[in-house]
Parts: sequence; C-alpha cells; structure tokens
Amino acid sequence: MRSKYINLIDTFKVPLIIFLGIIIYIALELLKLPLPAAIVAVTITLLGSFRLFKESIEGLLKKDFALDYIAILAIVVSLITREYLVASILALMIESGRTLEDYGVAQAKKSLTKLAERIPDQVVLWENKKAGAKISIGKVKKGDMILIRRGEVIGLDGILESEAGFTDESSLTGEPYTVEKIKGDPIRSGTVNVGDPIIIKVTKVQDDSTYKKIVDLVKKAQDEKSPMVRMADKYSGVFTIVTLGITGFAYFLSGFNLERALSVLVIATPCPLIIATPIALLGGVNSASKRNIIVKKLASIEVLSRAKALIFDKTGTITLGKPKVTEFVNESDIKDSELLAASEAIERNSLHPLAKAIVDFAKEKAAKTLHAENIEEKIGQGISGVVDGKKYRLSRLESKEGMSIGIYDDGKLLAFFRFEDEIKEESKSTIEILKQSGFELFIFTGDKKEAAEKLVKNLNLDVQIKAECTPEDKQEGIEKLKKSGKITAMVGDGINDAPALALADVGMVFSNEEQTAASEAADIVFLGGNFSHVVESLNIAKRTINIAKQSIFVGIGVSIVGMVFASVGLIPPIGGAFIQEAIDVAVIINALRTSR
Repeated sequence: MRSKYINLIDTFKVPLIIFLGIIIYIALELLKLPLPAAIVAVTITLLGSFRLFKESIEGLLKKDFALDYIAILAIVVSLITREYLVASILALMIESGRTLEDYGVAQAKKSLTKLAERIPDQVVLWENKKAGAKISIGKVKKGDMILIRRGEVIGLDGILESEAGFTDESSLTGEPYTVEKIKGDPIRSGTVNVGDPIIIKVTKVQDDSTYKKIVDLVKKAQDEKSPMVRMADKYSGVFTIVTLGITGFAYFLSGFNLERALSVLVIATPCPLIIATPIALLGGVNSASKRNIIVKKLASIEVLSRAKALIFDKTGTITLGKPKVTEFVNESDIKDSELLAASEAIERNSLHPLAKAIVDFAKEKAAKTLHAENIEEKIGQGISGVVDGKKYRLSRLESKEGMSIGIYDDGKLLAFFRFEDEIKEESKSTIEILKQSGFELFIFTGDKKEAAEKLVKNLNLDVQIKAECTPEDKQEGIEKLKKSGKITAMVGDGINDAPALALADVGMVFSNEEQTAASEAADIVFLGGNFSHVVESLNIAKRTINIAKQSIFVGIGVSIVGMVFASVGLIPPIGGAFIQEAIDVAVIINALRTSR
C-alpha cells in the first residue's frame, strides 16, 4: 500500500510542485512582496506549460492543429494582464490534466501489459543432466535445453525432452483442459507446466515464439491512432473557431477588456475531447482483452460499431472445429490397435482439428502410446511420419462420404476415419441475438451445400448461405457486399479465410496456432473458440464509441455554455479555470468507464 502511494506521488510530482508554488506565491503576496511573488508565479507557469508549448510547436511543424493553441493564448493573455494567480492555476490545471491523461491511459493499458508480464524474464538452462545457470530469456538460442518447474509459465516454444509432462494451454486456446505430453511432443510458449518439472529443447527464440506474437498484436493496438481520434481533431478545429468567436465578442462587448477575454479562454482550456477520446478507445481495448479478445487496431473498434453485415465461416467458427470420429474402417490385414497407435503417434504432432479427433479416438480405444519420427506436415496434403520403422501418411479421403481421413502405406489405403463436427453450444443463441439486433448474416463455407443447409436447418434461423467457396469466392462475396454500401465484418478461423478477413472492413478470427496467416490478416483475434465473443466484441465497440462521443459532445457543450456566461462577465478568470478543470476530470472519468 505504501509503495502504491509513493508511485502516485511520483506520477503527480510536477502538479504537486506547481501547487506548492501557488501557495508560496499567495504567501508572498500577503507579505506584500510583489516582485518575488511574480517571479515565483512566472517560474511555475513556465514549468507547468513547458510540455504544452513544446508539443504544440512540434504539432505546428507537422501541421497537426489542435486546441492546445487556445491554452497557450490563455496563458499569454494572463501574463500580459499580470493575472499571475490565474496563469499559475492554468499551468496547474493543464499539467494536472495531462498527467491525469497519462495515468488514465496507463490504467487502461494495465490488463494488456499483463499479457507480456506473464512470460518470465529468465529461464534455467539444463546442462550436464542438471539445472544450470539462469539466463535472460532473450539470450536463449535454438537447441538450448531449459528446465521448467511446476507452475511456471513456459517462455519459449520447444520439444519435450522429458518422458512425459502435463500443460495447461488455456491462455492460448481458452479451454481449461490439462494436456498430456510425451517425449518429442511440441510445447508452446504461454502455456503452463502443471505437472512435474520438465526439460524442453528450444525450437524458437523469443522473438519468434507463439506467445510473443500474441503480445505483439496487443502492442500494435496501443500505438494505433484511430479515426475517432482524428474525428476529435476535426471537432477541435470547429471548437477553436467558436472559442475565438466568443472571445472576440466578449472582448468588444466589455470595451476591449482583456480580462473578460481571458475568462472565456480559460474555460476552453484544455480540450476535454482530446484528452478523453484516446482514453475511451484504449479502455475499450482493455475491456476486450479481459474477455480474451485481442484488438490489433484501435480503428477497428470504431468501424465495428458501424458494421451491418456479418459473414461467418462454418467449420471452427459456428461449429466446434473439433470433429469427432464416428467410424473407423480397417481395409487391411493389420490389427486395428496397430493402425490406431501409429495414427495417434503421428497426429499427436499436428494442430489440425481432425488430428486431435484421431488422437482422442485412439486414447478411447486404449491404443498403445508410440513415438513417431521424421514428421512432415503440409497444409492440404496431410501428415506423414515413421513409426516402428514403417512410414505412414494420413490425408483427406475425397472418395468416401462426408469428412474422412485415410491411412496410407506407400500409397496403399489401409484404413480410414469418418468424422462429424458439432455445432457450438452457444452458436444458436448468439446468431439469434445478432439477427434480432438487425444484422444481415451470411455463411461463406468451403463445405458442400448440403452440409451448410443442414447446419442452417439445425440452427433454425434465417441465414444466407454461400457454399463450396474457395478463398477467392469468399473475397468476391465480401467485395460485392462492400460495393452495395454495407460495412462488413468477417469471422473465420483458418488460412483459407485470410484473404476474406483482410478484405472485410473488420476481420475477426478465432485463434488457431496452425493458422497464423488468418491471425495476421484479422483486426480482432479471439483467444479460444467461444462464439459469443462475436456479440461481446460488437457490444464493447458500440459502448466504447458511445462513451467516446459522450466525452466529445458533452465536454464541448458544457464548455460553450461556460464561455457564454464568461463572455457577459458572470465568471471571472480564476472561476473559469476551476470550471474547465472540473469538465476535464468529469470527461476523463466518463471515458475510463470503457475499461469496465
């Protein structure tokens, strides 16, 4: 608790110094020492406005105009009129507002930062069959052996060297299941060792690791300047003109009294919309991240809030993407148990949903656990490996009905698996909510038309279908919707969705570690497969933009009302400064609501 207060004092140290300076100024004035009092006032005014002047000049050179020039004008006029107390209070309010903005942004980013903080800074090397030195995770090279103790987050991708292990992969998949691993299995960064200590042979350095890619997605969102911020800048230009107009009116109405003009200027300083809008947007990103929704670009929040057409892939999006084996047909003389054991050994090294189904089926049938070597997987062509000296290949079997995977030995079909995919439990209710909310819903799928129609029939909902789609077909469908004037959001999960995700106004993807192209093409990434994330992301986007607009229009409206009162002499300069600071604090607090 003590360190928390120390951190707060350190954060607000400049406003505190200015506040103490104001007290000293007032004391010197009471002692009738005007010259020392003026020197103190000018000094603390310069201290509090230095950042303002510096950033305003830099912005002017970049042709980035904002309301900061109103603040500068207010300070200059207060010094010219020798309203030193007003100048000091203005400096305090400006610096306090900016410090509060920095603090608010830091609070909004807090949960995003926690993503990066999960990964340890150091790891323990495994040397000569014992724990070695601790070194920085950034210095670990491919091929190094590292020790991961129980409960530790695994910082780097690698291959399990221990005989067996158990990992919690919920941070990557969103599913709270413990996964059993055996020697030779891949281990991914960001997962947690929940079993005995294990040894891992590193296959990817820190910058290439699975979890680092997720953190990088978040960092991109933090640095992005969105259309909403640019919209705030546009309104600030209009507000600047209105402010100067009211200031001029007050100046002439009062018989060229600069103090009356100053009263108007201080109420317009600093601008609430410039402070509050980025905090609201970052708060929306923060709120999404708490629900395992990673927003890569701030701009996508604003665009998503206006989306009218939602396009879904089927497999892995509306369905679980985790098909179950419904039938195993052996067409060879080899025992079922041997083929199942070989299939499990090979498919255990793949992240494909059908591979997981085969592994689960083999375990249900109590197949022996074997180890596969020389694993080679090619997207669209299947996976192969050597088990007990014999090479097998597993690949899609088009000649059989439905979804099937064949087991081959030197081109000869030995057996095959049949699968069925299940609709996600929350898919029907989620699509009903979206339909009731007025969205146009489409399913673009590579599956057969019959399979897609069966899905829609099971959902019992009015959804438009485009079946047997190639990636190009999905792109063409989205392009047609965009040309008709619709704001589109595409939801998918695979490499074949990547072109459509990139073309849609907002691309949203369910993360799947084998499908990095889809994640790269998307604007929003859902960690795990919960279909209700779609509704949550839409709700967060709409709420965030509504709050951002509240901050813009309410802040401007209240400031204009205050300026009108000041222009007719009802509010003195000092009163105006306090009123404007109250407005700033109110809109910042309002903007921070998006984090909740």
